[in-house]
Order: sequence, then C-alpha cells, then structure tokens
Amino acid sequence: MALDLLQVSPPGPSYICLGGFTVLFSLVSLLIKEKLYVNEVVLGTVFGIIIGPFVTNIFAPRSWGSLNNTITLEVMRIVLVIGLFAAGVELPCAYMKKHAKSLLAMVVPTMAFGWVVVAAVIHALFPKLDYISALCIAACLTPTDPVTCAAITHGNFAKKHVPEDIRHILLAEAAANDGLAYPFLSISIYLTMETSVRTAIGKWFLVGWLYQVILGTVLGAVVGFIFSKLMNVSHKQGFINHGSYIAQYLALPIFTMGIASTIGADDLLAAFAAGCAISWDGHFHKQTEDDAFSSVIDYVLNCCCFIYIGAWLPFYAYDSPEYGITPWKLVLLVIATMVLRRIPFLLAVYKLVPEIKCWQEALFSGHFGPMGVSAVFVSALALTRLPTPENPPADQAQYLAATIQPIVSFVVLGSIIIHGLSIPFFNVGRIARSRTTSLSKTSSDHTHVADPIC
Repeated sequence: MALDLLQVSPPGPSYICLGGFTVLFSLVSLLIKEKLYVNEVVLGTVFGIIIGPFVTNIFAPRSWGSLNNTITLEVMRIVLVIGLFAAGVELPCAYMKKHAKSLLAMVVPTMAFGWVVVAAVIHALFPKLDYISALCIAACLTPTDPVTCAAITHGNFAKKHVPEDIRHILLAEAAANDGLAYPFLSISIYLTMETSVRTAIGKWFLVGWLYQVILGTVLGAVVGFIFSKLMNVSHKQGFINHGSYIAQYLALPIFTMGIASTIGADDLLAAFAAGCAISWDGHFHKQTEDDAFSSVIDYVLNCCCFIYIGAWLPFYAYDSPEYGITPWKLVLLVIATMVLRRIPFLLAVYKLVPEIKCWQEALFSGHFGPMGVSAVFVSALALTRLPTPENPPADQAQYLAATIQPIVSFVVLGSIIIHGLSIPFFNVGRIARSRTTSLSKTSSDHTHVADPIC
C-alpha cells in the first residue's frame, strides 16, 4: 500500500524543486533583490508555473482531488497568520493607536469602494454572474496582500525612495484589511445562499462583524497582551533567552490562530492584533530588532507559498466559453481592477491621511495594493461555503462556485506580475531621468538625499 501511494504521488521531486529554488535564489538574492529589484514573489510564481502541471508536471496541487481546496486553504492560512503577526511586531510602538484616524480612512472605506466597483466590472464582463455573485468574487480581491506588500516595501529601493510613513501605513493597512475581507465575503455568501435578505443581513451583522471580526480582534489583542507581560516578567527573572523571543514569531501566531479557528473567530485579525499587542510597549521589538530570523522565516515561506500558487493556477479554466470566461475578458478585468480598485478613492481622500502628503504619494499608495496570498485564501474559504458545482451548474450558487477561482486566480497572476515588476520599471525610469538631468548639471560634492515621491 505504501509503495502504491508513492508510485501515485512521489513527493521527492516536489521537495527537490521547493528546496532547490530557495537555495538557488539565496545564492543570488543580493543581485536579484537589491540590484534588479525583483523579489521572490515574482520568481517563485514563475518557478511554480514551470514545475506545475502545465509545463513539467512535477508539482500539481490540483491533482489532489477533494483535498486540494482544504490543503490550499490551510497553506495560505499559515503563511498569512505568520506574516500578519510579523507585520504587527514590525510596526512602531502603539502604531495602531497613534495612526487610528488614518487607518480608519484608508481601510474600510477603500475596501468598500473597491468591492462595489470591481463587482460592477465583473458583472459587466461576466453577465451570467448576477451582482451578488460578483460581490462575492470582488470580496476575494478587496484585501491588500500583506505578504506581497511586505516583499515590495521592505526592499532596498523602497527604503531609499519611499518615505517611512508611507511604508508603515501601507503595511498596517494591508494587515488590517486582510482580516476584514471576512465581512465582505460573508454578506455575499449569505445573500447568495439565504432565501431571505433580512436573515442574510442579520447573520452578517451577528456572525460576520460581532463574532468574527470584533471577537477575533479582541482575542488576538488579549493573547498578545498576556504574553507580552509574561515575557517581561520572564525576562526580568532571567528565565528567557534571545532565541526564545525569536521562536514566538512562529509559536504565537499559530497558537492564536488555533484558538480563533477553534471558536470560529477571525484568525487573521487575531494574529495581527496579537502582533501589535505583544510589541505595544516596545520590549519585544527591542529584543528582536537586531535578529534577522523573522525575515528568514518570511523569505522561506514566501518562496514556498508562491511556488505553490504558481503550480496551483488553473490555466485550463482561463478559456471556458461555457461559463463566459475568455482570456480577453480576464485581461480587461485585471486592467480595470488595477485602475479602479484603490487609486480613485485614495486620490479623493488622501488629505484625510496625514501620512500621505501629496497626490503623487496617494497615487503610489493606491497602486501598491497587491493581491496574492489573501485573495487565494478567501477564494478557497468561499468554496467551503458554496455547493459543489454540477456540469452544467444548476443554480447561481453552483455557477459562482465554478467560476470564482478561475477569475480570482487570473487577477492574482496579473497583480503579481504588475506589482512585482513595478519597482524595477520605476527604477529604470529614475535612472534614465537622473542621467538626463546629470547632463545639464555640473557635479558638486554634497550629501546624497533620497528622491521623495512628491
């Protein structure tokens, strides 16, 4: 039996590819990330496509049958909770309190605007989907992916050319709105599955907001606060060493996720709240700031996660006329999503956000709203609440179940390419501009100051 299982699905080549890519990328990471400004998100996805079922067929997550969606959901969940916890820790002390006004303006209103606008575009391009179903698909695309955002904004180029305030607010927004995708998804699912609008809205308010979001946030904050105090006491008594602080980057988010998932609360918001709470007084951050282990964890998880996503992408479903899905419609959707999802709203309200000082920074902040791990996670979560589609689908819920991942995954692929390569193209433009300017100016000796966005 064991031999038969190995013959059906040998794990060795997949492990070789996953580990080999990480090792090889590490050998040239300085050249690729700091000179060419191409991050592991783009390269990992490309490598995943190469080893996936549509090129070499070494690693094929969608061949796992009924387990495929469950495994995908849990892989994305683990990567997200660790990334969200790390984001909370990396923010300055009491950041969420000091910048609550800015985040209030950026998170929910921006998500709501993008949600209804992208849903309208989806409904127009795919008329077989009613507007409620389009809202469900758009809910998968509302959160800004913290994993991709961190990979973009933490690089050497961002540190040189992007103000610290912008990098912090983008990271905090990405982390906060990730967990808030639950209410946008749940209202769409309830309206699709429930026969009564009143029942759907009631469940959405009680379950989606009060139970999942608020309870999840409070739970995470309490867990983080308790462990912060415990570590302070342990440190004063000499019971904890430096390595034990670093271990919390893995142990605490998984512990928090386990509690939140067990009671049905929002585990993503809980992990982020725990990260913010544990570093609220600065003690945890002070003990770990000189250690690179957390960035190593992020790096390895990012590589493996985006290799998985690249191999998971359903290329066969991108041309499915029976569902109204064609490549040109998907390309139009990617373009419309990039242009309309965040940029117009942030250009309109940026004066309410003190961290954004000009329209150029608002444009930059609107553009850098990548979609990746979080979109895949929410789409996999949606499938757990939708019926298994027949062929052809018997009703709108089945039609939604059949189309949600092809549409979401193509937009994710477009976002990875566009956002992942934005900084290299931006850098080429800066180099060309600086060379042109240098021809008309004489060189002088003075301290180099990074060019602002504005």
